[in-house]
Formats: sequence, structure tokens, C-alpha cells
Amino acid sequence: MAGACLCGFPSLLQAADATLNDTSGPDKEKVLMRDWISTLLLSIDEHASRDECRNIMKKCAISHYEHLNMDELLLPYVGDIEKFNHFIEKEWGWRVSYQKEEGIIIANENKKACVCPLVNPKKGVKSSILCYCSEGFSELMFSKVVGHPVKASVASSIHRGDASCIYRISLS
Repeated sequence: MAGACLCGFPSLLQAADATLNDTSGPDKEKVLMRDWISTLLLSIDEHASRDECRNIMKKCAISHYEHLNMDELLLPYVGDIEKFNHFIEKEWGWRVSYQKEEGIIIANENKKACVCPLVNPKKGVKSSILCYCSEGFSELMFSKVVGHPVKASVASSIHRGDASCIYRISLS
């Protein structure tokens, strides 16, 4: 579930998305997993508090982060936040505003849809708890780059009715 609405990874996620949407042969099991996860997310959203949802989903970010080998991908950017910001703008199409004096990054994914590889969009799953996973993924990613823990929060989200997903990253 990690990275869910941190949807700036289309190049990394397209292959996973295509595989999860394949309904033939052994990949039919992957469709079942996607549907099962969608149902689980809706149930958690319906029955757990916001704090419980946030804690559950942020922990799920670790799985996606590790699956994508993010530590290896981020290695060239460790210690150079400006180089990383340039990378995500160029390669992922994000819009990044770095307020160096305040230690704040506003990262706009600049996408019109959530591209979470785990949720079946045909089922109409629009759960805002996915955004907590994105917070966790952002924290892992930016923490790795700057070399210390950071705090991320969702400022805007497609699942919450906004035009795109935007994150506020506090580096201090």
C-alpha cells in the first residue's frame, strides 16, 4: 500500500499496475489481491479512528518503499536535497517549492489521478486513508535524502477531492 497517493512514481509503477490489472492466468490472483486490499482499506476507513488509520497506513509505506528499492534509488541524492528536488521535478513531473530558510518543501505530484498500484480504480475506491501511507512514504524518502527524520503531511489530495496530491515536508 505504501506510496499510495504519493503518485509521482509512474515510471516505477506502470509495470506493477499492468500486472495487477491482468485478469488472465496466474495474474488473476493479483486481481483478487487488489480487490481484497481495496475492501480492507474501505473497512479500515469505516471502522477505525483517524489516528488509527494514520498509524496503520504509515507503517504500510515501508513495504512499498522497500519493494521499490528506494534506498538504492536515493543514494545519488543523499545529502543533496536540491539535487533530489530537481530529480523528482524532471523525472517524475513533480512541482517542488523548497523554502530553505524555513526548512519546508512543498511537493506537488502534478498528477490528475491517484496511481496507487494496489487499489482497483474500477471499483470506485476513493479512501482518503491512502494519503497517510503517502505521508509515511514521503517521510522515508526525504529522511533518507537529508539524513535525519522529517515530518510529512498531506496538504492536498485527489482522494480528498483536490486537483492533485501535495505534500508538506518539514525538514527540521
